[in-house]
Amino acid sequence: MRAVISDVGLPLTGGCGCGAVRFEIDAPLVSAVYCHCTRCQHRTGSGAAATGSLAPGSMRVVRGEEQLRGWTPEGGWEKVFCGACGSALFTRDPEDGRVRGVRLGAFDGDPGVRPRAHQFVAYAAPWEPIPDDGLPRFPEKAGG
Repeated sequence: MRAVISDVGLPLTGGCGCGAVRFEIDAPLVSAVYCHCTRCQHRTGSGAAATGSLAPGSMRVVRGEEQLRGWTPEGGWEKVFCGACGSALFTRDPEDGRVRGVRLGAFDGDPGVRPRAHQFVAYAAPWEPIPDDGLPRFPEKAGG
């Protein structure tokens, strides 16, 4: 399976569950991973979060900027969600405010990437086994 699908139409669009927040991305996503860290487990209420990395400056919020809320954990990126419905949307770098990753579940259709690895598997939820999908597994950050 290819990690990046080349024939996905742009812009990519998405938003929150209630429709208050909408975004567009005008460049293909760069990559995606499954994250099994405890922060992602708490944020999503599931065993992992699937997130796509984007080209710098390629995303813009087209509706609902006033609904965006965020939480910045110590030593981490801001986790941005819709204040009306709670949908997890994206992550921002607290240093420069740029969106660095978008939750794959926030897209309207195919985001054009497939997760390439499982990261932070040292913290994986014991109640949700990581599937035997052939993807590499990293105890900490993918590639690190």
